[in-house]
Formats: sequence, structure tokens, C-alpha cells
Amino acid sequence: MELTNDQRILQSIVQKAWRDPVFKNNLLQNPVAAVESFLGHPINLPEGKKISFVDQTDTSTIFITIPAEPDIEDMELDEELLDMVSGGENLPPVIVKPANYDGNGNLLGGNQP
Repeated sequence: MELTNDQRILQSIVQKAWRDPVFKNNLLQNPVAAVESFLGHPINLPEGKKISFVDQTDTSTIFITIPAEPDIEDMELDEELLDMVSGGENLPPVIVKPANYDGNGNLLGGNQP
């Protein structure tokens, strides 16, 4: 699968943050300025939106992101999700697992909680 330009940029930002602790700290403290510095030009976020980076490099911690509650009134659902919602079912949760998670509650690589 080919990455979009935005995905390539984000991948480059993450890779630089892995290598450069000063850049990583700048992303965490002032993300807009850090991204603009990285890109070499201003970014335009939609009005009322902000950008945030979260350091999830601690492999001894499982990070869980609580997404915004979906606005069902403003969503386009595929057939499967339409069937679930019309049948009274809740939408499935978003589950994020670290790459070093074995599926049995254990982190691989010796960094056990």
C-alpha cells in the first residue's frame, strides 16, 4: 500500500523524534512550531482545532486512547455498521495494542509491568 504525502510526512516526523530528543521535546511542548520548523513553512489547522503529540515510547506502559464519541447524526456508515446500529448494537470500540504486546496481557522484550 502506497503512503499518502501526509502519511510520509508524519512518518518522517516520528522517525526524527525517535532520533532527536530535542525535536521530540519540541513536538511535545509546542507541536505547531515544531512541525512548522520541520516542514520549513507554516501549517494551517482548521479553525478551532489543535495538534498534540503524545510520547508513547515507554514500552512498559500500554497506552489507551479515548476517542471522541462518534456523532451518529453526522456519520456515513457502511452497510455492516448500519445493520449494527439499526439492530441496537453499539459501535465497536477502537483497540490499540503496542507492537510488543503478545495478546495475553504481556509485553514482549523483557519490559513487563
